[in-house]
Amino acid sequence: MKILILEDDIKTISRLMNAIELLQKRYQEKDFAVSVLAEYTQVEDYLNTADKNIFDIILLDRDCHACGSFHCLDFSKYPVEKIIAISSVPSYNEEVKKLGVSRVVHKDFQNMEVFIHGVIQHIEEMVENND
Repeated sequence: MKILILEDDIKTISRLMNAIELLQKRYQEKDFAVSVLAEYTQVEDYLNTADKNIFDIILLDRDCHACGSFHCLDFSKYPVEKIIAISSVPSYNEEVKKLGVSRVVHKDFQNMEVFIHGVIQHIEEMVENND
């Protein structure tokens, strides 16, 4: 499973990576390859210019420290079925819902356990349905 995390908050990335590591132990027969892009310019320069999508799952935040938006992702190339929206701003998650993204987990910095659990539940479903 190739997982892409579009996130700029190092603590969030760390928590997600720890949870994915535990998930990898559960699904030992699957390889998990995780990539992280922390600035929207990387989405524009690498993802949107790529010939095709190579990711099975994309965790999509919105804002980044480079004063842009990860929502610049080319939604015609990266299927909404493979995306989990993870913004801490509800209206940003609503924006991607309008584009067809159905998997949304509100990132709550005050309750990261609930956030991480929600993301992992979606990833588990996607891994199980990928067979």
